[in-house]
Amino acid sequence: MTLYARFAAHLDAALDALVAAGDLPEGLDRRAVTVEPPRDPSHGDLSTNAAMVLAKPARSNPRALAEKLVPELEKIDTVASVSVAGPGFINLTLTEDSWRDELRGIIQAGGNYGRSTMGEGTTVNIEYVSANPTGPMHMGHCRGAVVGDALASLLEFVGHKVIREYYVNDAGGQVDVLARSAHLRYREALGETIEIPEGLYPGDYLKPVGEKLAAEYGDRYVDAPESAWLETFRKEAVAAMLVMIKQDLALLGIHHDLFSSEAELQAAGKPEQAEAWLRERGLVYDGVLEAPKGETPEDWEPVELPLFRSTQFGDDQDRPIKKSNGQWTYFGADLAYHFQKAQTADQLIDIWGADHAGTVKRIVAAVQALTEGKVRFDVKLVQMVRLLRAGEPVKMSKRAGNFVTLADVVQEVGKDVVRFTMLTRKADAQMDFDFAKVVEASKDNPVFYVQYAHARVASLHRRAREAGITCDAVDLSRLDTDELRLVKRAGQFPRVAKAAATAREPHRIAFYLYDLAAEFHAAWNVGNDDPSRRYLQPDDPALTCARLFLADAIGQIIRNGLAIMGVEAVEELH
Repeated sequence: MTLYARFAAHLDAALDALVAAGDLPEGLDRRAVTVEPPRDPSHGDLSTNAAMVLAKPARSNPRALAEKLVPELEKIDTVASVSVAGPGFINLTLTEDSWRDELRGIIQAGGNYGRSTMGEGTTVNIEYVSANPTGPMHMGHCRGAVVGDALASLLEFVGHKVIREYYVNDAGGQVDVLARSAHLRYREALGETIEIPEGLYPGDYLKPVGEKLAAEYGDRYVDAPESAWLETFRKEAVAAMLVMIKQDLALLGIHHDLFSSEAELQAAGKPEQAEAWLRERGLVYDGVLEAPKGETPEDWEPVELPLFRSTQFGDDQDRPIKKSNGQWTYFGADLAYHFQKAQTADQLIDIWGADHAGTVKRIVAAVQALTEGKVRFDVKLVQMVRLLRAGEPVKMSKRAGNFVTLADVVQEVGKDVVRFTMLTRKADAQMDFDFAKVVEASKDNPVFYVQYAHARVASLHRRAREAGITCDAVDLSRLDTDELRLVKRAGQFPRVAKAAATAREPHRIAFYLYDLAAEFHAAWNVGNDDPSRRYLQPDDPALTCARLFLADAIGQIIRNGLAIMGVEAVEELH
């Protein structure tokens, strides 16, 4: 059990003691009670809001309740002092040995340090990327892909079972456009000179698809009507695009568990099943929408459509699930897809581009209705990435036709740089990706700064071996107060991982690693001015071993955090 978890348990026991003494009523909801580091380190090592949270339901004064908690907390042998601050916050200072124990715990747990069973017994379906299967992955897809994949790893780290899913939009008009584009490349492969008209996909990536179709079908479909080849070419082209998409995602280390087809969903009658389920509960009815704002009645024809009662769940208006021609709307198909996902998961997460923000309310309403509020559902919006080279916008890719491919970017700067950079800002904040800055060797580049900290730990071991220092036993009492401050930052990793998972925000891991690396570099740099503070002390092997142990713990946490982010920890920087 990590230090923060231990103190949460100690606090629970202290609250139980107050209940037993009659100072607190039984059955109070303690879920909002926290144990965390105080904002000001001078206030101590840990702080709890227990008295602030519980005072009102206990009909007590927060400060008075805090004063009753203090004697119970003072009984804990690893607590050096307890004090009440402000209206009722409780601050605790721990013994230095408690931090030395946590340091040992980090090394003993190794790759499992920070893992928890918080999500045990809960399955989370996280759907991410889900780009239209009409071409290679481009940098517009990259950020959502990395955020989704890192979030999936984070949720697994805290104990959830995770289903990584990709929804293949292979039933809309865009795949008909793809089929027509492939037909042009098919004719080209058979010797025709073609021109790509406006509205079709111009990228060279469709040439191999056309060549494969030409080899398979010869000239059978050159002059045939579209109705003869459209379905065949659609299926062949989508299959080829999915192979390409999976290869592109693999460059980022991303692999989905499940690829769900919209076309198969519709062929299996899932939208009809969802509609019937909702109609049985009075949540779908046949009605006429109001005329769109800004249009005259002459421009608009009232048509009766099946409408979902999304206004019952906080939406602005009820939403049609079918078009006037009888086809399913995007919303109608999405509603059925989420109904399907909810059959195998306790929680659902969608990673969407920020351009889909306008449809969040209706799908949240639909999931609430379809699951009767029993399934937690989050939509995480991801903002665009602006590609720059030394501050100037990057030119488009000729191969892709009108965008920069993910493969080109990964080839230039590497998977780890791309993945880490995509997590250096909150997902819903705009991001600039400057090719020059993301490979810069400076503290302003978080990718470099964190990797450099890990490489420094590895270099310490090489230098210790060269100095003939071996560490069979380690005396952690040699670590002083300044050095133990680093352990206090390191010991926060488990609670950061839990908080990041609860908030569905994997960027918090990147932020934490940067702060940890910054403290490690700062402690290292003190040795530049004061030789006694250097990690390597050839004349004092015991002190060197204690500091190496500390450095190893920092390196371990960096590896654990980077693993969640899907980034490899390097031992040397070139």
